[in-house]
Amino acid sequence: MEKKIILIFLVLNSFLIHASKVDTLKVYSKSMNKMIKNIVIVPDTAGNENESLPVVYLLHGHTDKSDTWFKIVPEIKDYADKYNLIIVCPDGGYSSWYLDSPINKKIQYETYISKELIKVVDTEYNTLKKRSGRAITGLSMGGHGAFYLSFRHQDIWGAAGSISGGLDISRFYNEGGESRWNLIEALGDQNEFPEYWEKNSVINMIDLLKKESLKLIFDCGIDDFFFDANFELHEKLVERKIPHDFIERPGGHNWNYFSNSLEYHLLFFQKFFSQIKS
Repeated sequence: MEKKIILIFLVLNSFLIHASKVDTLKVYSKSMNKMIKNIVIVPDTAGNENESLPVVYLLHGHTDKSDTWFKIVPEIKDYADKYNLIIVCPDGGYSSWYLDSPINKKIQYETYISKELIKVVDTEYNTLKKRSGRAITGLSMGGHGAFYLSFRHQDIWGAAGSISGGLDISRFYNEGGESRWNLIEALGDQNEFPEYWEKNSVINMIDLLKKESLKLIFDCGIDDFFFDANFELHEKLVERKIPHDFIERPGGHNWNYFSNSLEYHLLFFQKFFSQIKS
C-alpha cells in the first residue's frame, strides 16, 4: 500500500512540474479604440511573490493571431516553466507589420505593444519592470516587428530576436499598386510614398542601434525567400562591429523551421536574463 501511495505521488508530482498557466489578457488600446486579446503564459514559479520574472514578447506572423504560436507550438507552455519566464503573445493584427501606420489609424501597433500592452502586463503580473527583464522575438512579420520595435525602443527591451523575419519590406512591392502581405494597407502606394517603405524597413534602421545596447539573435533558413535580407543585415552588423548572433540553417519559411528555432531564442534570452540577475 505504501509503495502505491509513493507511486501515485510521483506521478502527480511529474504533472505538477509543468504547471504553467495560460491566460487570455484583454487590453484596451486607446490608440486604436478597440479591445485586443493577448495570450500570456505564466510559469508555475510565478506563485512566488518574492520573485519578479522576466518577460519574452513573442510576435506572430502575417494573417495569424495571438493564439497561433500556442496552438501550433504548444511546447511554449513547457518552455515558460523550463526557462522560468513569462511569455506574452500579443495580437498584432492581420497585416500591421507592428508599425504605427502614417496613413491608417487602425494600424497603430507600435504604440499598442510598446506603451499600452507593456503597461498592463507589468501591472497584472509580477514582472521585472525594466529593459533588462524584457526580450522580444517573432516569426516572419513578427520577426520584422521584434527588430523594428526593439531598435526603436532600446529603453524598453534589452534583447531581441527574429525568426525568418521580413527585414526589408521595401523589396515586396509590385508595380500596378499591389504589394505582398497587405503592406500597402500600412504604408500606402510605394510609388507615392517611397519614404514610408524605406524608413520602416528594419534593414535601414541600423543607425538607431547603440553599441552593446541590445543583445541580438536572428536566423533564417537558406531556402527562405527572406534569407537574402537576413544575410545582408548580418553583414551590415558585422561591418559596423555590432555584436549579434546570426544563424543560417537548412529550411524554408514554414512551421517546422519556426518551431525549431524558438527554443534557441529562449535559451539565448535566458542567458541574457541570468547575467542581469547575477
